[in-house]
Amino acid sequence: MSDPVVVGQLGAVYGIKGWLKVNSFTDQPEGIFDYQPWLIKDGKGWREIQVAGWKRHSNGLICKLADIDQREEAQALTGTDIAVGADVFPALPEDQFYWRDLIGCQVNNTRGYHLGEVTQLMETGSNDVLVVKANANDAFGQRERLIPFLEEQVVKSVNLTDKIIEVDWDPDF
Repeated sequence: MSDPVVVGQLGAVYGIKGWLKVNSFTDQPEGIFDYQPWLIKDGKGWREIQVAGWKRHSNGLICKLADIDQREEAQALTGTDIAVGADVFPALPEDQFYWRDLIGCQVNNTRGYHLGEVTQLMETGSNDVLVVKANANDAFGQRERLIPFLEEQVVKSVNLTDKIIEVDWDPDF
């Protein structure tokens, strides 16, 4: 199995028959149910679990997991991350990538200065932003940089094979 990718989280128990609220991190909240099987993490690591059923409830989603039939069993799963294997996602064209592919990439500017490593991405109203942890010997004393992910304007190239992103960005900004 490929590395697990977190796509949601199990919320509070709903009712007495083992149903749970679902907090989906997918673009379309119902899309979380398109990815099967789910993986949940317990004390022994990731384990597979099947969704027996789901439905919309008020402004959210609830689900019934296979072999979870009582409130107490479901209660033990509240707050648990929901993940799926990375291989369940469709392949993208060569010029597109998932956010998870950018985490860990080294970021260099067009003049060859090493800005640091991508630790996460943020979604803002206008564009996505790379959160770059500065390298330990940063000459400008930066700890972190927020670099807008604007292709062609700021982001000049993304090389996933070598895990390098080239940007047109001033290192002291």
